[in-house]
Amino acid sequence: MRYLCAALACAVAGSAPFSTVLPQSAPATNVSRLAQNGDGHRRGTPIVVASKPFGESYLLCEMFAQLLEAHGFTVVRKPGLGATEVAFGALRRDAIDVYPEYTGTGLLAILHDSLPDSSAADSRAVFDYVARESERRYGVRWLPPLGFQNTYAIAVRRETSEKYHIRTLTDLAREGSHLRAGLTADFIGRADGLPGLERIYGLHLKEVRPLAPAVKYQALASSAVDVVDGYSTDGLLARYDLVTLTDDRHFFPPYEAAAVVSRRLARDDPDAIATLTLLSNRLTETRMRKLNRRVEVDGEDVHRVAATALADLGLTDATTVDPTPTSRTTGDSFWSYLWARRASIGSLALRHLFLVIIALGAAVVVAIPLGLALERVRGAAEPVVRLLGAIQTIPSIAMLAFMIPLFGIGTTPALVALWLYALYPIARNTFTGVRDAEPAAVEAAEALGATPWQRLLKVRLPLAAPVIMAGVRTAAVITVGAATLAAFIGAGGLGEPIVAGLALADTRMVLSGALPAAVLALIVDGVLGIVERVLTPAYRRGS
Repeated sequence: MRYLCAALACAVAGSAPFSTVLPQSAPATNVSRLAQNGDGHRRGTPIVVASKPFGESYLLCEMFAQLLEAHGFTVVRKPGLGATEVAFGALRRDAIDVYPEYTGTGLLAILHDSLPDSSAADSRAVFDYVARESERRYGVRWLPPLGFQNTYAIAVRRETSEKYHIRTLTDLAREGSHLRAGLTADFIGRADGLPGLERIYGLHLKEVRPLAPAVKYQALASSAVDVVDGYSTDGLLARYDLVTLTDDRHFFPPYEAAAVVSRRLARDDPDAIATLTLLSNRLTETRMRKLNRRVEVDGEDVHRVAATALADLGLTDATTVDPTPTSRTTGDSFWSYLWARRASIGSLALRHLFLVIIALGAAVVVAIPLGLALERVRGAAEPVVRLLGAIQTIPSIAMLAFMIPLFGIGTTPALVALWLYALYPIARNTFTGVRDAEPAAVEAAEALGATPWQRLLKVRLPLAAPVIMAGVRTAAVITVGAATLAAFIGAGGLGEPIVAGLALADTRMVLSGALPAAVLALIVDGVLGIVERVLTPAYRRGS
């Protein structure tokens, strides 16, 4: 499976300290020379570069990918994986090879550790500890930091700050009972997020709503919420003229950005690691904030922003960068946007359809025989149907996350999860349809001497066909919708532009995935409607 293929960036040969892998000013030509001598991923196995689902992570992922490609490596991108647990879990299992992470996240959310007060604010001490313990416990490597910190930023509207006299997190705790928060799911659950603020500051908010990273800023601007979590380098903080609250008790640790690489890449491809290390200590907080603003506020294409950033740093050839900026704010209509990306969207739609067909086909193969068996053993029918129904009540994203420890990321866990969701309506309708088949017809067949098997195949099953197909059609529509969330675990499909659009606050990108998914659901349902008509006995069709 290609998603589980080879490696990307990072790790130091032997026991050399992270900070001494390469000189900070190492020229790109040195890496090119090293890469030419390598025999790892250059030979055909791609390096899988991933990100978490927010703007800066997308941008850093693209910079990693382009830097590697500029030095001859084959790269597969897996942007927009789920929260920290998903991305780091995929790295531990070698399902991805590199993604951008932050030392504070590594300390508190991955290692679940803390440092003495004397070291907790020391960025070097935090990095050294996180790098050492991550390698010891999980076998993954942290490359030297990229050069900037991106700490959590708790933000409020300027009018809220002035009304309640809120400038610090202590002030927020004092007035929290009056305020509604829109926070990312990751922040709500992690130790260095809301639970930590509640413990250290005594923060108790009037209401907490889980919101997507980009949606939270729109919710704050529209006064739907009063407080959001962000990052200090977010371009959207300036766009909405928000007030960032001071962490006056120094709760948040240093959050230095760095590339984190898989055990396999660290072991097998020092050239890729040397290439990625060229970015170490090259990105200042000011530069990163400007780059994020270009993507999140000005609407420039993330690929171009990454390309120009690498060229400005002298790490790639500036002549290969398209001089014409692209932006979602240029006034092009949505339909022009969609048409310009028709090839990419078509490919994603085919990928989406593949997931749906395989999962639905497997569900039909299992669920219809199961429904027939339950009709023969009716005592087991109710508990089995209830169990399948209970499975379907599990939120899709939770189901997908549950699959990762079992199957990693990519196609396999997505197919298993979608298959489980499709079982219930098909099995239930099969059982109900066969059980409730017209009694008169069944009795007539029995009177004519038909065997139970003949009555099932010749009478019950044809009579139940419309009910069974109704279950299949329901399962198909559910599967098309749930498959959009498969993008969170790197399975591809039309969920990719939806996830990316939410992260980058790009409505057109969201719609470029959502509308084709809706059309695909209608097409699949229509095709199955034709199949249903073919399978329905003529007299039941009114013929």
